[in-house]
Amino acid sequence: MITVFGSINMDLVANTPRLPKPGETVSGTGFATAAGGKGANQALAARRAGASVRMVGAVGPDAFAGPALDLLDKAGTDLSGVRHEDGPTGTALILVGGDGENMIAVVPGANGLVDVAQAEAAVSALSSTDLLMLQLEVPADAVEAALKAARARGVRTVLNTAPLTPEAAALAALADIVIANETEFELLTGTAQLAADAREALMLDMHRKSKQTLIVTLGGDGVVAAYEGALHRAKGLKIEPVDTVGAGDTFCGYLAASLDQGLDFDAALRRAAVAGSLACLKAGAQPSIPTAEDVAART
Repeated sequence: MITVFGSINMDLVANTPRLPKPGETVSGTGFATAAGGKGANQALAARRAGASVRMVGAVGPDAFAGPALDLLDKAGTDLSGVRHEDGPTGTALILVGGDGENMIAVVPGANGLVDVAQAEAAVSALSSTDLLMLQLEVPADAVEAALKAARARGVRTVLNTAPLTPEAAALAALADIVIANETEFELLTGTAQLAADAREALMLDMHRKSKQTLIVTLGGDGVVAAYEGALHRAKGLKIEPVDTVGAGDTFCGYLAASLDQGLDFDAALRRAAVAGSLACLKAGAQPSIPTAEDVAART
């Protein structure tokens, strides 16, 4: 069983031929809305990967709340941990350029009302066979409370350090598995523009000291991880990306589900990398998340 403690958003997505420079206006070529939020995205990815998933978070009383939860509900996600708050449902304003790269601004809304009590209540229902997955789009004190409560109960935790916040390094130290992209890893460690060999040496050194599993996603170059005293690598698929929004969340959800389902680490890493690649072939965070059958066909 996977419990995802995190954000629930509606994504407002505009397509442009290229991303604008600061102060520049560019004409759009398309617009769509889609359910999102890193927590909800990862929950849906884990559910589509075949895991039993409970979502814990918050939405508002507005018109966005239903659509934000719709795909999770249809996928059979347990939504009993989702509270309805007075604040607006969280929103993400996303620009997607013609090369598939993106820029995102997130307005927390109800996500900012997720609190320590909700975190502790969510973890109190877990056992040592469960897995708790978190990100950084809800308040840091609630994430900290969830991580500490999980450690006390012997619950394995996965923290995706996105979006990177000032508290990220301290929170990452409390997790069993830490997932970051290249930029986040450099900011977490206070390094800049690391060559691949230097990054891997640093990952191994940190892993040996902390005993944590450290995973760094590398976009089109796949993923590298420090696990059980050694480096592990996996490649995704050779693709022409349509939209990279949600690819990292798909990776996280599929990795958590694969570990929860008992796959060995290398197989879980490869499955998650393939899923992340497939998520780049469609627009939108949640609509692009592949099914387990789609991933199996390409793994």
